[in-house]
Amino acid sequence: MMLSNRLVKHFGAAAAAATVVGAANAAIIAWNINQVIPNNIDGLYINVEAQTFGSSGSGTAGWDLNPYGTSTTAISWFGTAGNGNVQGLGQGGTTSGTASLSLGTVVGASSTFSNAGSSVTQGGWVLNSANYFGFRFSPAAGGTRYGYGIMTIGATMGVRTMDWLYYEDSGASITVVPAPGAMALVGLAGLAARRRRR
Repeated sequence: MMLSNRLVKHFGAAAAAATVVGAANAAIIAWNINQVIPNNIDGLYINVEAQTFGSSGSGTAGWDLNPYGTSTTAISWFGTAGNGNVQGLGQGGTTSGTASLSLGTVVGASSTFSNAGSSVTQGGWVLNSANYFGFRFSPAAGGTRYGYGIMTIGATMGVRTMDWLYYEDSGASITVVPAPGAMALVGLAGLAARRRRR
């Protein structure tokens, strides 16, 4: 069988599996926000539930999260009252502010959150890589929702893009998992390795 046909069958099966999983976990909301976080004092204001964003708090009704900062060596975060980001050691193990979480981290009621600004440097975040962070916010209907996001950081902390935001709409906790593209790359790498061994 040709490699292209095997890839089609492989990813078709993966998509079918994802559909089943998605049906069982229908409460997980995903948003491919794909926005550059400006390297300035305002940054990016994000309303998670409405899936809107802007360059000012007054111009972004109901905003929940605000990554910002003018430095090329750090990034800061702010959130409205009751909202905020998970505080904890980053992958570099050097910070207790908002930092990159390891895959498998559970974000929920037992996590430690803060809505105060925190300036975290390289070490808490990984350069030239996708980084994961946790957050909580209050939806219009009330209560608390837990989520995580994927932010790509470039060669310096001043180069950053907010890629994806996910949250559990039922109010349950959520587990940090790899970006969708990362799983596809892992699958392709596995297929290529298997092909070389034959």
